[in-house]
Amino acid sequence: MKKLLSIVAAGALLLGLAGCASSGDSGDSAGGDGPKAVGDLVVGFAQVGAESGWRTANTKDIQDSFEEAGIELKFSDAQQKQENQIKAIRSYIQQGVDYIAFSPVVETGWDAVLNEAKAAGIPVILTDRAVDSKDTSLYVSFLGSDFIEEGKKAGQWVLDQYKDSTEPVNIVQLEGTTGAAPAIDRAEGFAEVIADNENLKVVASQTGDFTRAGGKQVMEAMLKSQPDIDLVYAHNDDMGLGAIEAIEAAGLVPGKDIKIVTVDAVHDGMQALADGKINFIVECSPLLGAQLVDIIKTLNDGGTVEPRIITEETTFTQEQAIEALPDRKY
Repeated sequence: MKKLLSIVAAGALLLGLAGCASSGDSGDSAGGDGPKAVGDLVVGFAQVGAESGWRTANTKDIQDSFEEAGIELKFSDAQQKQENQIKAIRSYIQQGVDYIAFSPVVETGWDAVLNEAKAAGIPVILTDRAVDSKDTSLYVSFLGSDFIEEGKKAGQWVLDQYKDSTEPVNIVQLEGTTGAAPAIDRAEGFAEVIADNENLKVVASQTGDFTRAGGKQVMEAMLKSQPDIDLVYAHNDDMGLGAIEAIEAAGLVPGKDIKIVTVDAVHDGMQALADGKINFIVECSPLLGAQLVDIIKTLNDGGTVEPRIITEETTFTQEQAIEALPDRKY
């Protein structure tokens, strides 16, 4: 009898150890020992907010792409507050999602929460905006535009537009959210290019927080403080559209009395370009959903992805906007 009890006890111990080993293995990384079925994947996405037409289109495309792929998407709107995004990411970690993707409100202050995701074995993908961290192991890839290049494209149009000008050209800049990657980079790229003509001067620069209301408010103040404005460079269409409202309210003609260059190419911006109220738009495509799904499928299958994936984009003049509008997806 004693011998039989010893055998039973040993068997129970082995089963217990096997159970512990099995439990530990399943938590090592998203996907466990092999690829999950796509329909079993769960992804947490922390969006910046809904501050612009671009962001609305971006959200819809991501949600539609994941629904089409049959992947469960847990979605949160941070309302342009970093603390809300950090809270959402921590919630996704606690829920044990397979992947986390997010568009950072600002560049800095992410190391702590991303280290928590890394410790939990949950891969992180950045979309649209980058983070400023020395530890690039905190995320597997950054999918989005080259914001510096966008600023350069805007600057090049201005440089070409005023290449024969011998008089000072007064430019006001409507900046995006302070500390956000697109605001920093679009300003940097623009400044680098227009520096080739000493007549091109940014006489005022202020954040409109990427919103139409913010762009209007800032432009109203600039029209009072800067009596002679030749051109507005807005970091996105919505601020440019807000500037149009302020310019028209001041009795001036946008696109003629004051030229306007913006970034995004959302429908309302493209319509304003077609109508001649905006002079030039640099595209920044919000349609990142399909590429994000592809990244997650590749990682789930055990593959690798590039650490930096740049979206392909173009620019638009008035004629090109008129041609493109009928088939525009956003």
